[in-house]
Amino acid sequence: MAARTKSAKDRPSYRCTECGWTAVKWLGRCPECQAWGTVEEYGAAPAVRTTAAGRVSAPALPIGQVDGRQATARTTGVPELDRVLGGGLVPGAVVLLAGEPGVGKSTLLLDVAAKAASPEHRTLYVTGEESASQVRLRADRIHALHDQLYLAAETNLASVLGHLDEVKPSLLILDSVQTVASPEIDGAPGGMAQVREVAGALIRASKERGMSTLLVGHVTKDGAIAGPRLLEHLVDVVLHFEGDRHARLRLVRGVKNRYGTTDEVGCFELHDEGITGLADPSGLFLTRRDEPVPGTCLTVTLEGRRPLVAEVQALTVDSQIPSPRRTTSGLETSRVSMMLAVLEQRGRISALGKRDIYSATVGGVKLSEPAADLAIALALASAASDTPLPKNLVAIGEVGLAGEVRRVTGVQRRLAEAHRLGFTHALVPSDPGKVPAGMTVVEVANMGDALRVLPRGRRRSDGEGSAGGPETAPWGTREATARGGRGGARDNGRGNGRDSSRDSGRDIARDEDREPF
Repeated sequence: MAARTKSAKDRPSYRCTECGWTAVKWLGRCPECQAWGTVEEYGAAPAVRTTAAGRVSAPALPIGQVDGRQATARTTGVPELDRVLGGGLVPGAVVLLAGEPGVGKSTLLLDVAAKAASPEHRTLYVTGEESASQVRLRADRIHALHDQLYLAAETNLASVLGHLDEVKPSLLILDSVQTVASPEIDGAPGGMAQVREVAGALIRASKERGMSTLLVGHVTKDGAIAGPRLLEHLVDVVLHFEGDRHARLRLVRGVKNRYGTTDEVGCFELHDEGITGLADPSGLFLTRRDEPVPGTCLTVTLEGRRPLVAEVQALTVDSQIPSPRRTTSGLETSRVSMMLAVLEQRGRISALGKRDIYSATVGGVKLSEPAADLAIALALASAASDTPLPKNLVAIGEVGLAGEVRRVTGVQRRLAEAHRLGFTHALVPSDPGKVPAGMTVVEVANMGDALRVLPRGRRRSDGEGSAGGPETAPWGTREATARGGRGGARDNGRGNGRDSSRDSGRDIARDEDREPF
């Protein structure tokens, strides 16, 4: 007798745990989301069933009659974290905080747990990675002790829910969600099924009790949050904790926020006594000097909606190898390479191609937005000519491959921050808007206009002389201006029928000899 062919109902089905894509056979890589190892068997295809209507938990109301006071945010006691959260923690909200190991997640949340605790609002801190005594030692070091702060070391989901019934906290902190497992679900702690079950159970408990929850999440080597993508969809707020372990600065950046904007960034300083918020972090990114130094330029970057004054440094030295080095720290290598090409082609600074070039930022800040292009280019030009830029100068603008300086967002906010810190001069693209009173702002249209801020002192190109010849008179003198034949900064490369792209470097170095300030 022939064997009975397996029907479609008896055949197993396969589903991607990341995006939900289904198939009738197993694949190592999901064709929909391109994730590896996420396709798992989940049994035969279920029969189509219709769910009958049941009783509702609460009647539907017009949206204007819904009481919004129940969702009023309560402060965490840490102003910088409140800034990112949109005012504080909303009752019933679930926040996921992710970051690399050692960046300071546990230190920050232990400080939040102590400051948020009060006689009316208890806090429960559950650790799955450390013992209770280890957490107590950290609490002693950072002075995070409170009578209403409860501590438990658990890795079982049922035990965690039991602590909720006993303590009845207003705030739950779980460090971390990847270390807790449910005995009813197969798989090791941190697996996709376990993370989904643990997160789902805690989210249900938070909504039912009106309890705010802070979950610590691990990250992969690529910087993404470990576990299924569904975890980020389930929670209300997703925060990333960023920072170089060799620097003091830490940034908390909002990725998702159902209760506020994601444009805010919280700044913290990590030190031996714990972690503290920085309401004015620009001082970490600056080097105070009595006299300007060649190869340094200041800019104003936007971290979210917060303007921060940062310093770009560059150094050029004679290369000892056929292929000169290009080393960056805190800057994107690709953008530095673009600025080198623009300076060599549009500014005719030929010395850059034969020298080792090192560029960096101060204080561990990372500059990735195009608004720092002009500061990077001026720092490189200052280092190549060995002449410092004017004191109290900031440069803001994006530089294109044609040498033009483009407009960027938030110029007025950037100028206001620079003026608040005492800077008196600024190079900006055209049409900057309202300028702070008492601040000298020069609009530049291209790199030719911007490079005029370099004083005509000792300049060098290819190891001797200046970019356009030997030492010349200082910029701004009547003699040098008359020799140029063109007065306006924006007439660079035009007016005498000369090719602007080919003669732009000589115009900058020889013809346009006047300072904008």
